Amino acid sequence: MNIIFATNNRHKLFEVQHLVGNRFKLLSLQEISLSGEIPEDNTTLEENALAKARYIYNRVHIPTIADDTGLEINSLNGEPGVLSARYAGLEKDDEANIQKVLNRLKNAKNRSAQFRTIIVFTWDKGKERLFEGKIRGEIATMKAGSNGFGYDPVFIPEGYTLTFAQMPVELKNTISHRYKAFSKFASFLNSNFPK
Repeated sequence: MNIIFATNNRHKLFEVQHLVGNRFKLLSLQEISLSGEIPEDNTTLEENALAKARYIYNRVHIPTIADDTGLEINSLNGEPGVLSARYAGLEKDDEANIQKVLNRLKNAKNRSAQFRTIIVFTWDKGKERLFEGKIRGEIATMKAGSNGFGYDPVFIPEGYTLTFAQMPVELKNTISHRYKAFSKFASFLNSNFPK
């Protein structure tokens, strides 16, 4: 069974392909020659993931998954949330985003936060299913580590003393919000689309 993954990120594609197994072949947008910006201007992670999945499915009529992820900081009323990638501007600059978060939390006593990933799977004439993964933690007072991307250098997951960017990738990939969401998706696939 072929499934389109609304991404051109080869690393992410490989990671998720490993989770879903060989019975399902994940195809990137590049592999199906779908280019251009996919609408991603909604106010929630759920709406963004739904919009991306529907946009692609309605063009190619092949089962599709799309995801959206946000960092939600309690003392910032859930910001940056759906704006995580472009918190400091449309350039999607990770360093600028991190600096904005650290500046806004400069005097904050409560640094608790969570990462949340939403996945939408669309198939068979528009049937849809949502999967959520989240991990709680806190925002460090300064950047640490060089692995990962985005806010990884300032996010310390609950139960750990290292940021995501300080952890070995193998460890992060077994506890992360993205891993939890895609594991639920993989279980759903294997239960509902047997051999």
